[in-house]
Amino acid sequence: MKIVFATNNGHKLTEIKEILGGDFEIVSLKDIGCDVDIPETADTLEGNARIKSRYIYDNYGLNCFADDTGLEVEALNGEPGVHSARYDETTDHDSEANMAKLLRKLAGNPNRKACFRTVVSLIIDGTEHQFEGRVDGSIAMEKSGSEGFGYDPVFVPEGYDKSFAELGEEIKNRISHRARAVKQLAAFLNQ
Repeated sequence: MKIVFATNNGHKLTEIKEILGGDFEIVSLKDIGCDVDIPETADTLEGNARIKSRYIYDNYGLNCFADDTGLEVEALNGEPGVHSARYDETTDHDSEANMAKLLRKLAGNPNRKACFRTVVSLIIDGTEHQFEGRVDGSIAMEKSGSEGFGYDPVFVPEGYDKSFAELGEEIKNRISHRARAVKQLAAFLNQ
């Protein structure tokens, strides 16, 4: 089955392909000739995922899925949440600046509890289905590790003493929020 993943993020595309295996032909926005930066204007992860998948289905007529992911930090009342990719307002999708802001805001705060949530919006033949994955953990005091992307160097999943960036792709792709949501997606597609 060929399906569009509404992203041009190479890291996400690779991660999704590894999680889904060879059962599906996953193509990116670039592969279908879409170079539009689809605006994420909703105030929820569910809404942003829906906006992206609906845009592709409505404009290209292709079965597709899109995701939105947020890091939610308890001590910051759920920040950065839906604004995770653009948490530092002075930049656009700058992971280093986003992590620096997060660590500054948490400086001296003993409550480091956090979770990553991913919502996947799948549209097949015009009908939407949503899947959610979540992983609980905590925010480290400082960055560590070089694997992964985004907040991976500061997020330590529950049950581990290393950040996602230190655990490596194989472990992350087995336990991550995105892996959990995509496994539900795969189970649905394989029905």
